[in-house]
Amino acid sequence: MADNAQEYIDDMARKRGYVLDYHKVMAKQDFEVLQAANGLVSAAYLDERTLDRRTKELIFIVSLTVMRASKGHIQSHIRVALDLGVTAREILEAIEIALPEAGIVAFQVGFEAWQEVVGADGLEPTVTAHQGGRG
Repeated sequence: MADNAQEYIDDMARKRGYVLDYHKVMAKQDFEVLQAANGLVSAAYLDERTLDRRTKELIFIVSLTVMRASKGHIQSHIRVALDLGVTAREILEAIEIALPEAGIVAFQVGFEAWQEVVGADGLEPTVTAHQGGRG
């Protein structure tokens, strides 16, 4: 079973372009449930259907942003999107869709993840102001 689980996690990494920490632990601790959960993800996200993978990555990034997922999880999808040829600007515009529906706090989660991955910088004020932090 261990060899089978290792093959499975390697295949997940190849297909997704990433694996999350919980995937690794579940592969060893409860392989059967990992397979079941991954089956749903494959059907909705990985399998070729009407939407292409680039579009699905943008949708995933927005949905994870709205759900305030961990920064690392959002960043894994940002990296895959970039690997697929999605531009940093396209990803930012997708994250900005979270603003009207989920608000600034949810947006900031996705924005910070995006900023770190793409290395985006900003402008500093030329007048005296308190540091506001990341929001």
